[in-house]
Amino acid sequence: MIEFGTGGWRAIIADGFTKQNVRLLAQGLANRILAENVAQRGVVIGYDRRFLSGDAARWAAAVLVANQIPVTLVDRPAPTPMIMWTTRNKDCAYGLAVTASHNPAIYNGIKVFTEGGRDADVEVTRSLQDGINGLTPDDVRAVADYELEDSPLLTIQRSMNWYIDSILAQLNTEVIRHSHLKVVLDPMFGVSQTCLQTILMTARCDVDVINSRHDPLFGGRLPSPNVDNLHGLRREVLERHADLGIATDGDADRLGIIDDKGNYLSANQILVLLYRYLLAGKGWQGPVVRNIATTSLLDRVAARYGQECHEVPVGFKYISAKMAETDAVIGGESSGGLTVRGHIAGKDGVYAASLLVEMIASSKRRLSELWDDIVAEYGSLEMIETAYSFTPHRRVELTDRLFERKELPAFPEKIDHVSYQDGCKVYFENGGWVVIRFSGTEPLLRVFSEMPTLDAARENVELVASCFGLDGSGASA
Repeated sequence: MIEFGTGGWRAIIADGFTKQNVRLLAQGLANRILAENVAQRGVVIGYDRRFLSGDAARWAAAVLVANQIPVTLVDRPAPTPMIMWTTRNKDCAYGLAVTASHNPAIYNGIKVFTEGGRDADVEVTRSLQDGINGLTPDDVRAVADYELEDSPLLTIQRSMNWYIDSILAQLNTEVIRHSHLKVVLDPMFGVSQTCLQTILMTARCDVDVINSRHDPLFGGRLPSPNVDNLHGLRREVLERHADLGIATDGDADRLGIIDDKGNYLSANQILVLLYRYLLAGKGWQGPVVRNIATTSLLDRVAARYGQECHEVPVGFKYISAKMAETDAVIGGESSGGLTVRGHIAGKDGVYAASLLVEMIASSKRRLSELWDDIVAEYGSLEMIETAYSFTPHRRVELTDRLFERKELPAFPEKIDHVSYQDGCKVYFENGGWVVIRFSGTEPLLRVFSEMPTLDAARENVELVASCFGLDGSGASA
């Protein structure tokens, strides 16, 4: 069975991610497109550097072409945000990116985008999923490889220039040019290098690149730009006396940052810095959107400037929808994805990193100093995230205890209220919180806590683990 989560469909290669399932997904999409009578608008397909990604893109293209649907195939590894941008720019009905984003190397998957280059919402993915799982291999129509190559319905695109130029057009490259910034880029063996290096060097930054070769195993680590995976980038930043280090995940829609002192800046910190910069530095006006597991420091910044912070469930489609509804300035999540008004309605690590460079150049100060300013003005909050694996039997038990019987540990803080909109979120009177929810991309139970101190956040997570008998955690601050 093909199941869509918060980040599209992901499955283990040769188990769920197979040629047959990719073709079934493509046929299900083709059926939907034909039923909607939008075949003439076509589909954009792109892929990352994972094992079988390029092949899977062609498997999907062969099915769509057989169903008389035009396909633009970005026939080189490309950032997922570029596929979203191209879907919007070409006014295509749908887009597909073959990627499993930051999942382990044994995974691959497909993200589906709808009109305007948006993440497909839950109604679309649920309907698409039902249609796909009602098909058999005999229902799939596909042209042969040689027919695909010669088909007038297939357009090959290899250039990234339109996407790169769209980002450059939104940057103050003049201020960056005269700042002489030194940047170390870590694409984590993924797809950000060409775009991000081109943008930064066009703005006259001095750019060094690490971990750039094609390695489907991602150097034996997760292609996720979190603190545990960026020790090499930290070392390079300090040794080269760089102004910052930029890391992007496997498909370049998320980022992590190392500042000039070698400190890791989380996605939460990046969001806060960029939101304040857009309001105070660029004079923008508007609210901010975050998911339930993202820092409440954004609420403090919003309040300081007379704006509102909107909270939505996990899944970037909820962020982009609320941004469109409220004309928000910025939206993002603690896992590393963000977008800004006027750009694509989805995560873009390339654009976010470029804007952060502009922020540093414009301020004429060190990145570490800019964060110190945030702490001095708004205080600090500390977050802990843990992830626990489980058996199918345990999932049934945990679902019953958490969401049917609504059990909770005896937290030391006074509880203000509890929400079950997306998993379970406990709001404390002191402004802290705990989130417990099943991952939408991996078979994991995730537990987050944000509190005034790291010890308090860690204590809350440990109480949840003890209460529900969880083990095998991978905690990160």
